[in-house]
Amino acid sequence: MTAGDERRRMVGTRISTLREQRGMSLSALAREAGIGKGSLSELEAGQRNPTLDTLYAVAGPLGVPLTALLGEETGVEGTSPHLAARLLHVEHHADGTTTEVFWLHVTPGGVRESPAHGPGVVEHILVASGHLVAGRVGEERSAGPGESIEWISDVSHTYRSDDGALAVLTIRSPSR
Repeated sequence: MTAGDERRRMVGTRISTLREQRGMSLSALAREAGIGKGSLSELEAGQRNPTLDTLYAVAGPLGVPLTALLGEETGVEGTSPHLAARLLHVEHHADGTTTEVFWLHVTPGGVRESPAHGPGVVEHILVASGHLVAGRVGEERSAGPGESIEWISDVSHTYRSDDGALAVLTIRSPSR
């Protein structure tokens, strides 16, 4: 079994376990996540390679941070068109909140739209190089090197860069 096969299997097991703990059927989670039931079944079986978009879509209805699905191993990566994220650190706070820290690479050109992450989830981006336009759909703001953007990510939000950008993203999720 390759490392990729093992990663897919572990992600699938995490999704299935969380879904069952919440008493959700496969159909209910697929509907709430906006993905096909067959696709979710393949994800849970470890037969499909999950994209960041799919993982975020599933994490929202489950009420968990992305790392609850990806795992908390430093260096784990997720990709989607126009964006790659590498996990740097996860901190679980005494009050039950979780802070995830990612290194982002936003490629020049396209727009990546991310689904809502759930009530009270806050994203904060500090741009290291390049220029980035990000935030809630219709409320995006721009930032250059050394500048930051913050928003509540309980609705769809986008990331865009015309020249490519590197940034540190923190996602703070409330306790559930």
